Amino acid sequence: MRVFVVVPAYNEEKTVVKVMEELFKRGFNLVVVDDGSIDETYKRAKSVIDKNGSKGFIYKHLLNRGLGASLRTGITAALLHDPDIIVTFDADGQHDPEDIKNVCRPIKNAEADIVIGKRNFDDMPLAKKLGNQIMNLITRIFYGVKINDSQSGLRAFSRKAAELININSREYGVSSEIIGEIKTKDLKLEEVPMKTIYTDYSMSKGTNTKVGLKILFKLIMNILK
Repeated sequence: MRVFVVVPAYNEEKTVVKVMEELFKRGFNLVVVDDGSIDETYKRAKSVIDKNGSKGFIYKHLLNRGLGASLRTGITAALLHDPDIIVTFDADGQHDPEDIKNVCRPIKNAEADIVIGKRNFDDMPLAKKLGNQIMNLITRIFYGVKINDSQSGLRAFSRKAAELININSREYGVSSEIIGEIKTKDLKLEEVPMKTIYTDYSMSKGTNTKVGLKILFKLIMNILK
C-alpha cells in the first residue's frame, strides 16, 4: 500500500532533516509543508527532498498560516499522488517512525478509517498533560466525542477519509476539528498506543495549558457571535 507521510514544519531547522531522513529510510513517501518559516527549515528540507527524487515533495506557505492550514495543504497535496494511506507526522522529533506501521495497520486490515496514536499520559510532563486534558474535554463538549488523545499529531487516514474530511481551523484547534469531522462523516476511529520522545525542544512545541485555554476561549467566542 502506498503510504504518504505529511510533515508540517514551522521553524524546525534543528530537527526536520533527521525526521525526514528517518522516514525516507523506512521507504515512505513524504509531503513536507514549510509553514512560512523564517529560519532554514525550507532550505534544509528541500536538500533532503532533492536527494530522494520522486519519493518526496515540498510545499511552502509564504506566510505562517498555522498547523491547520499546513495539514490541509499537505493532505490535499498527498491526494494528488494516489495514496492508499496518509499519515500526519510532527517535524519536531517527538514521534517514533516505527509507530507509523502501528497506526496504519487497522486501516490496512479494514478495521478503521482514521487511526490516532495515543500517548501515555502517565509519562507526559505536567504542563503538557494539563493542556491535552483541557483539549480532550473541549473535544468532548464541542464535538460530542470521547477520545483519549485528541491532540496527537500522529494520525493515519484512509484515502476515503482524507477525501471526506474538511479542515477549516488554521491553528492547533485543527486536532479537535478532525475529531468532529470523524463524527460528522460517520468514519470509524481507532486509537493505538504510541511512543513519545520528550526533549526540551519537543516540549516547547504543541499543546500546553496556555494553548488549550486559548483554543477554549476562541470556541466560546465563536458560539456567542
